Amino acid sequence: MTSPPLPEWSPHEAVWIGFPSDPDLWLGDLKAAEQEVAAFAAAVHADGRGEKVWLVAANEGAGENARQLAPFADVIVQPFGDIWLRDTGPIIVGAGAARRAQGFGFNGWGGKYDLEGDQDIGQRLAAAAGIPFARADWILEGGAIDGDGSGTVLTTEQCLLNPNRNTLDRDQVEQRLRADLGFDRIVWLGSGLMNDHTDGHVDNLARFVGPGRVAIPTATTDDPNEAVYKDAARRIADARLSVFTLPSPGRVLDDEGDVIPASYMNFYIGNAAVVVPQYGAANDAAAVEMVQSLFPDRVAIGLRADHVLTGGGSFHCISQQVPA
Repeated sequence: MTSPPLPEWSPHEAVWIGFPSDPDLWLGDLKAAEQEVAAFAAAVHADGRGEKVWLVAANEGAGENARQLAPFADVIVQPFGDIWLRDTGPIIVGAGAARRAQGFGFNGWGGKYDLEGDQDIGQRLAAAAGIPFARADWILEGGAIDGDGSGTVLTTEQCLLNPNRNTLDRDQVEQRLRADLGFDRIVWLGSGLMNDHTDGHVDNLARFVGPGRVAIPTATTDDPNEAVYKDAARRIADARLSVFTLPSPGRVLDDEGDVIPASYMNFYIGNAAVVVPQYGAANDAAAVEMVQSLFPDRVAIGLRADHVLTGGGSFHCISQQVPA
């Protein structure tokens, strides 16, 4: 019987972090995004008190930039499309000698961004780490699920029931989550954040912060996701899980005036630190303070993620932990 993945707050050996590598994708945001990713990596490494950082660059030029900005990290050069390793990297199940890397099909978030190298980067990273790899015969991105280690997992109907991923109904998805990842209780939320090209990844909406304990945003004035947050809170409470709220960054716009899916929920839980993305919004400091109260055994650190967000995600999206 498959055991569920360890929760993110369990001890890590290392973390894979995608490093911005393609000027054609990142355009004028490339250098600033490199700096933000390097700062995130440094916070997770915590001068050796945290975990090993495996920075993954798509080519030798980007690899050299990564070495200069993050000399404490091990730099892995492997071709990929873009840096969202939460979705394209493997999900590590088990611990110690029993670890294995579970891969899934990947189709560019429902055919939106079909980039060379993203389909098999997970298998190549697992091989480089010496972790046995197997691929399941359906499409699933790591950011679409969040588990607490007990067998309970959060996900959204918008993503996992989306016909642009699989032609599976709810029961069939649940069967596969049980068989491939060992989850025995699936808590379905509704939709994710407005204009999220992942079709509602749960790691932008609701995150386990302990067994049976879920953090979600609460709306601010003129928040485009107010109804989404309220629906998620109701469903989580109905599942008899404890709800903790973080303030939302509110309505965050891109340079063209469009709403973008900025979320403090895209934090990364490392061995020594919990790194919370910041957007220059009024609630930045309050979100870090709330995360600190949820993880008293770690240091909560807020770091700007504006330029990483231009690519469509934040710190959790670019990282995938490797349990000890």
